[in-house]
Amino acid sequence: MKPATRRGGLTAKGIEALKPRLKPYEVPDGGGLYLTVRPNGSRSFNLRYRHAGKARNLTIGSEAIGLAEARKLAREALVEIARGEDPAAGKAARKAALRAPKPDLFENIVADFVRLYCIGPDTAKPHIRDWRESERLLKKHFLPAWKGRRLSEITRRDVSAALDKIITGGAKIGANRAFAVLRKACSWAVSRGLADHSPCDGLSRPSSEKGRARERVLDERELALIWRASDSLGYPFGAFVKLLMLTGQRRTEVGAMQWAELDLEKAEWTLPGARSKNHRAHVVALAPAGLEILRHIPRIATSKGDKRPRFVFTTSGDAASSGYSLAKQRLDEAIAEFNGGAPLAPWVFHDARRSVATHMAALGVSLHVVERCLNHVSGTFGGIVAIYQKHTFSEEQRAAFEAWAKRLDAIVSSETIEERERTTA
Repeated sequence: MKPATRRGGLTAKGIEALKPRLKPYEVPDGGGLYLTVRPNGSRSFNLRYRHAGKARNLTIGSEAIGLAEARKLAREALVEIARGEDPAAGKAARKAALRAPKPDLFENIVADFVRLYCIGPDTAKPHIRDWRESERLLKKHFLPAWKGRRLSEITRRDVSAALDKIITGGAKIGANRAFAVLRKACSWAVSRGLADHSPCDGLSRPSSEKGRARERVLDERELALIWRASDSLGYPFGAFVKLLMLTGQRRTEVGAMQWAELDLEKAEWTLPGARSKNHRAHVVALAPAGLEILRHIPRIATSKGDKRPRFVFTTSGDAASSGYSLAKQRLDEAIAEFNGGAPLAPWVFHDARRSVATHMAALGVSLHVVERCLNHVSGTFGGIVAIYQKHTFSEEQRAAFEAWAKRLDAIVSSETIEERERTTA
């Protein structure tokens, strides 16, 4: 490209008068600085110089920076050249550094923590069984606010603010769970040299769990109150609570139930191993009450692919419903209204699972059948028994689920009659 001859160097008015041509051309300013004019009308300031015996070219900037600034930057570059440096190479290195992966960014730490620490090399046998829950907590409660930030830039104040937000949303115990996962992820990152310290250092779990033993069993009156109050939630959480009480399965397993897992003709729900806590597929026999609930649930199509309905409990069609904490808060308020303004003693959704097991046992269901109903692999099916005992007890499970559904219906009906008698007395 030959430079266009121009006497006296560049001027602001002279630059404005330059017109594009069929080919790019250059207008020199002096000292190696020149303006390049391209056929599309774009213009940029460049500096031509030599380094280590080779011709080099440095892009100073677009025309927008102005002639005075271009000359200033060119003079600074010439000083670097005089010191034996190569400003074009330095600029290229800085750009490459910006494009290079930054493993200490929080979003990269989350991705690597889940992939390397939680899952490991064999996805079929992850290190952490409920790694999806760890990933969900990190992505939901911390990633939106901290994306693009290095771990070293995140402070204890940032962590406290994030945890306070969870607690304000009504999930005190959830805040503890989220903090535990975050602390582990940050410690893992520090151990890999991605930061000198963890922002969780010096912080304790945000909520007390004193007295919260895993032994809460809902009595019959409490079960009736929860069942009746769940109607006030509407879809999706009203039906979700009832199926939780009928099946005794885990909250996340019921909450992410998919239509493809259901066979309403056979009255079966097949929970795939990929979604169960112990990674074992589990067939849940659906009692008539459960079938009736499922048949009245709207089927919301996805917005992608074949647009077939996927999730049973969803409002968008593309993802299972979340917001269990707020739903639980609404449910507790409704329960108090049914209970004359008195709330239930503290309880969580998982207590329904323990209660189903307890009340099944009270009905005379054998312990090994109860464990099969809940998809437990410990207890009577632990150790060597798990290796050699392969009977599924499918018929016994169906009988247990149906017996429990009938008992639950009797409990709810009896409580409803008693309530009517009290209000009319």
